[in-house]
Amino acid sequence: MADVTAEILLFDGFDELDAIGPYEVLANGAEAGASLEVRLVTLEDADLVTASHGLRVEPDGTLGESDLLVVPGGGWTSDDGGVRTVVDDGSVPDAVDARFAAGATVASVCTGAMILAEAGLLEGRPATTHHDALEDLGDSAANVVEERVVDDGDVLTAGGVTAGIDLALWLLEREFGAEIAEAVETEMEHERRGEVFG
Repeated sequence: MADVTAEILLFDGFDELDAIGPYEVLANGAEAGASLEVRLVTLEDADLVTASHGLRVEPDGTLGESDLLVVPGGGWTSDDGGVRTVVDDGSVPDAVDARFAAGATVASVCTGAMILAEAGLLEGRPATTHHDALEDLGDSAANVVEERVVDDGDVLTAGGVTAGIDLALWLLEREFGAEIAEAVETEMEHERRGEVFG
């Protein structure tokens, strides 16, 4: 049994790379020796979830008792599904808040930060998001910093889309050591950008 369970929360309209990038990094981390299980989950039972560019994903199950919860973005700047819809609905932010209250570390990618803001997790904390949503994030109670990855302990945020890969690599390094993170970085032929803020 893995020491750390990571779940990536999917909803209709999520951005593909926001979720699949961190999924691949974390899954590669498990293959490289991290005691880690990673799952794609939804709030309620769903056979398929349709992402913002049309990718259809079969989730592994519903949100459980994860140690790490990753929340992707997608759809904040449109009125057609995605983050805007789940923020307006309220059930996803409520579920994220409940997992945080139960002790999970919560991380967002891109405009997934707006879900964390709605959940009340960013109040007084440094946070970042996609550049198109920085002003909206600033209207919340977050302290906006224009950085690629922001680590505030039990809440982390990442900027736009590809920053989720850097976020997941940082989580591997933070939780399992630099050797595993560097092995995954090499395997994926990816070079991290910038320094982690926090």
